[in-house]
Amino acid sequence: MEVLVARIGKPHGIKGEVTVQLFTDAPEDRFEPGAVFRAEGAPTAELTVTKARWNKDILIVGFEQIPDRNRAETLRGASLFIDSDTTEDDEEDAWYEHELVGLYARVDGETVGKVTALRTMAVQDLLVVELTGGHEALVPFVGKIVPEVNPEGGYVSILPPAGLFDLNTPGSNQAPDDGDDVSGTLPGTLPGTGDSDADSDAAGRTDS
Repeated sequence: MEVLVARIGKPHGIKGEVTVQLFTDAPEDRFEPGAVFRAEGAPTAELTVTKARWNKDILIVGFEQIPDRNRAETLRGASLFIDSDTTEDDEEDAWYEHELVGLYARVDGETVGKVTALRTMAVQDLLVVELTGGHEALVPFVGKIVPEVNPEGGYVSILPPAGLFDLNTPGSNQAPDDGDDVSGTLPGTLPGTGDSDADSDAAGRTDS
């Protein structure tokens, strides 16, 4: 299955480099020289990475097929995809959004809702769970709160802190828990990489 890794932004400089909006927790791995992406919305079907570097919090990428700024302009808004079936994750406990969406959420063996999305956040990934009561809960995707992910069984097990499922109920003025008190930052997670409408790259639970 293909997953969205990045969306191309504006050109950077005159040598064909571009900025990218990331949808992956492992940009250093995905954008190694020689990596090939299927490009959607670009004048060429494939793009091959020649170099990638950071400018503060922005990743700047050069492609073999894009030699100058004029060609880089044609890439604006193009989406970059990889085939998840042919990639290996560095973390054993890593999951793609499409593997999580549709799984039942269980607490003490009882179904309380269903996973509808995975949000990749700067501090902590969040599972979006549609509860049986009709509202959504944002569940920090960490080992202490989501100790078991069982795609074969069709469920995830959740150990919710007190009040977690009440945060988004009508009338609540509390902000959702982003997991600050239960886990550190995910290795490789970048500010602004989340997009709940896109099929993001693999996310790993932090078990600290």
